[in-house]
Amino acid sequence: MVNAIKGLFISCDVPMAQFIVNLNASMPASQKFILHMLDSTHMFVQPHVAEMIRSKIAEFRDQNSYEKPS
Repeated sequence: MVNAIKGLFISCDVPMAQFIVNLNASMPASQKFILHMLDSTHMFVQPHVAEMIRSKIAEFRDQNSYEKPS
């Protein structure tokens, strides 16, 4: 018997994968979204968290962007 789980495949570099893993670890147990870590740069997550991950990454990038003072 085959078990199939619907999910989202994420491929990224190691630092971004660690960001997503830390984001997952900061969630309560009932809201953890990583289904399986395939390797250090690939993971399988629940499909409903795609937009949340995108927004957290955008927020992280905004916080770490340098803007030259005018």
